[in-house]
Amino acid sequence: MSIQIFGLPVSRGVAIGRAVLVASSRIDVPHHFVDPDLVNEEITRLLDARDVVAHEFEVLKRDLPPDAPSELAALLDVHQMLLQDEALIGATADWITSRHYNAEWALSAQLEVLARQFDEMEDAYLRERKADLEQVVERILRTLGRGAPSVVTSAKDFGGDEPLVLVASDIAPADMLSFKRSVFKGFVTDVGGKTSHTAIVARSMDIPAVVGARQASHLIRQDDCIIIDGDAGLVIVDPSPIVLEEYRFRQRQSELERGRLARLRHTPAVTLDGERVELLANIEMPEDGAAALEAGAVGVGLFRSEFLFMNRGMDNLPDEEEQYLVYRAAVDAMKGLPVTIRTVDIGADKPLDGLSPNELRHESVLNPALGLRAIRWSLSEPSMFRRQLRALMRAAYHGPLKVLIPMLSSLHEIRQTLENIAHVQRQLTESGKPFGTVQLGAMIEVPAAALILPVFLRHFDFVSIGTNDLIQYTLAIDRADEAVAHLYDPWHPAVLQLVSTTIHQARGAGRGVSVCGEMAGDPIFTELLLAMGLRSFSMHPSQIASVKQRVLRADTRRLAALLEPVLNSDDPEETCAHLFPAVATPGLASKTLLSVAA
Repeated sequence: MSIQIFGLPVSRGVAIGRAVLVASSRIDVPHHFVDPDLVNEEITRLLDARDVVAHEFEVLKRDLPPDAPSELAALLDVHQMLLQDEALIGATADWITSRHYNAEWALSAQLEVLARQFDEMEDAYLRERKADLEQVVERILRTLGRGAPSVVTSAKDFGGDEPLVLVASDIAPADMLSFKRSVFKGFVTDVGGKTSHTAIVARSMDIPAVVGARQASHLIRQDDCIIIDGDAGLVIVDPSPIVLEEYRFRQRQSELERGRLARLRHTPAVTLDGERVELLANIEMPEDGAAALEAGAVGVGLFRSEFLFMNRGMDNLPDEEEQYLVYRAAVDAMKGLPVTIRTVDIGADKPLDGLSPNELRHESVLNPALGLRAIRWSLSEPSMFRRQLRALMRAAYHGPLKVLIPMLSSLHEIRQTLENIAHVQRQLTESGKPFGTVQLGAMIEVPAAALILPVFLRHFDFVSIGTNDLIQYTLAIDRADEAVAHLYDPWHPAVLQLVSTTIHQARGAGRGVSVCGEMAGDPIFTELLLAMGLRSFSMHPSQIASVKQRVLRADTRRLAALLEPVLNSDDPEETCAHLFPAVATPGLASKTLLSVAA
């Protein structure tokens, strides 16, 4: 029976494929693909772990005290039977063979399948045996975790034929990184907001995604056929033939539109009235530079350096040389075009491994968005911060590089940052290592920074507006929390006032100003940002063509004359849609299909 699940639309388009569930577990399970040539070795890992657990059960049963309840021995027998059941181990091996999942992922996938079967049993005693199954699986997972890790391969080498879509309660940043160049055609998660890490990576991959879909991972089964409508925030499970064909038609139309937009990649971004607009790329790794150049970016407006730090504990952070090589590679990849690298923005939804219990409690239970993150963390770890600054300045010797400081909010933080930079310059001079001059910028993502912007403009060469966090902190919501995700509103009058004022003041002071948050890559905001005076947009390479199309059709003088009514409106979105006909609410086309899907 076909069902519909609604969530938040975070990355547009349509994905159709078989569901791959990343099941939640009390054990942190790695999810990656193994090299096709090593599938048999991965199955051997599984069987060896099974044998280790079987031996543990034998020892436990042998060493039971004489007065142990007879039920305990019987329970161990049940666990041994489950351990040898082909429905568990044999089917898990099939996942490894057919999908090239690593053993842990394959085992958790099969647990999900079997758990649902147990839930559907009429006999209460048999239903309760699901707990035994979970205990057996967790023992195997723990054993696998103690053994040698499997060899990871790029998911793009996966040998399956059918399109796949990923369904999970949530997707950790580490898994999102490993899935970044994957076979998955779309994502669905139970939790998350429009600017959660999962949503941002899905947009960067330019694939449809729906987050905040609540019970999706419980309602969808492994290998279900599903449609992800990224425009309407709709997931259709087991669609009827007519609905399936409608969405396949939309996929074909979307591919044709992408082809048309691709022709603009080398066209200069100049408005109808002759205003040149700078379209920059947001990237995460040096190898992303090729995609930025291919998309027609004229530089990198945001290189997120925190991806060097993630999945690494405090005792295993990247040293100066490792960072220098990565930053230099990013500079080299852009072939003389400017590169802006943001200092590490660890915290919130991008924590480090190996936090102390106190840090972990602070980051996870309390609101991590208000905790020790970004520049606050860097200033609290001066040796780490200086290592990064030295690496950045050394990389600047090889090409134009700008350094961007995240989440500054006060003059005190500005002075501390500048003192660290001066200290690093002295160190490099004394050591004789070559280094270059960098332009220094500040991210405006805290309302306090926007409200005292003249102070920032006296100390920095440029500012970059991080709209994701600026919206979060202006509206006092956690943008990763699906319970309040509906309150995340880039059209809120207060947000637009802060963005507009920041652009106006920076241009008036002769300082560079760009927007590197999600608003920059959303074509719905292009005309409005141009009206505000913005001439530098930074976004994922996949978004450049659609924004450029809006730029080429825009007349900034006419748009500027329409700005005041929008900023003075109680409902800027409605006013903007009326004044700028090109602005349309996303998902309208999808709504015509909802009645069909029903």
